[in-house]
Amino acid sequence: MHLMTRRGFTQSAFTLLTLTTACSLFNAHAQNWPDKPVRMIVPVGAGAAPDVIARIVGERLATAWGQGVVVDNRPGAGGIPGMSALAKSARDGYTIGFVPAAMGTITPLVFKNPQFNPETELSAVATVGISPLMLAVPANSGIQSVADLARYAKANPGKVNFAAPQLNSLPHLAGEMVSKAGGMGLFTVPFRAPPEAVSAVLAGDAMLTIDGVPGLLQHVKSGRLRAIGVTSAKRLPGIDVPAVSETYPGYEAIGWFQIIVPTGTPQAVIERINSDVNRITASPEVAARLAEMGVYPRQDSVATARSFFDEQHKAMKRLVADLGILAQ
Repeated sequence: MHLMTRRGFTQSAFTLLTLTTACSLFNAHAQNWPDKPVRMIVPVGAGAAPDVIARIVGERLATAWGQGVVVDNRPGAGGIPGMSALAKSARDGYTIGFVPAAMGTITPLVFKNPQFNPETELSAVATVGISPLMLAVPANSGIQSVADLARYAKANPGKVNFAAPQLNSLPHLAGEMVSKAGGMGLFTVPFRAPPEAVSAVLAGDAMLTIDGVPGLLQHVKSGRLRAIGVTSAKRLPGIDVPAVSETYPGYEAIGWFQIIVPTGTPQAVIERINSDVNRITASPEVAARLAEMGVYPRQDSVATARSFFDEQHKAMKRLVADLGILAQ
């Protein structure tokens, strides 16, 4: 039989007291959070669409929390400065990230040294919304559908230019997915920004471009472009354009925005953020503002938000591997 010495008992009691005190302090911290301003890292420049959405959400979080939410823009290099800063931040709930899909799931795959690992260093907290893309061709092209595009591309191998808004961006990969699904063999021409890609199609220098719905819809309404598909799993409400999945079942390539924190952030804080973000995105005013930017709000539990992120990350991994894209 083991007999504990007085010294051993004292040490065990001290350890238990220390752990109990630490847990009490931890719980008190979570209950009192936030008692100072919260920093929101946004891995894009000020004024870009994700930044505008981040500020809409941030303003309302500040009201809900009674503390300032300071937007910290960290643009450049596929979002690496912002994402790496988020991953290396203190795990106390006072640094959160507003993360677009490309920065969270594509950047880690196409850069040799992304400086962050989304699988081990970051945790999704809440999904703000999804942002489907639209496929558009010149209105005078005679191409009426995705199936028409495939037939034309096969009849004219190597001659159908796809104006990609940016190399290895979500629209670029979405276009490569369409090309692969339909055996089209599209010739990809990457541009520096979406307006340049759109201009190429408007000028007749390219047959196809893919971008967010708002950026293309104005040209569709003016009659200069024809929308032939959207990349969501189903048709979008209020937009009479077929989903690409109607032609190629299982196809989906959507943008999204999530609130993400460093792994190890207190669970009580995570649950609080999730609840407040869901309440904000469910409000009619915010939903209307997001809709103007082609974002469809959704309310997820923490577990669902994390599963969604994991699924999207795995899908991008498979796609990058299938396309043979090498990290640069």
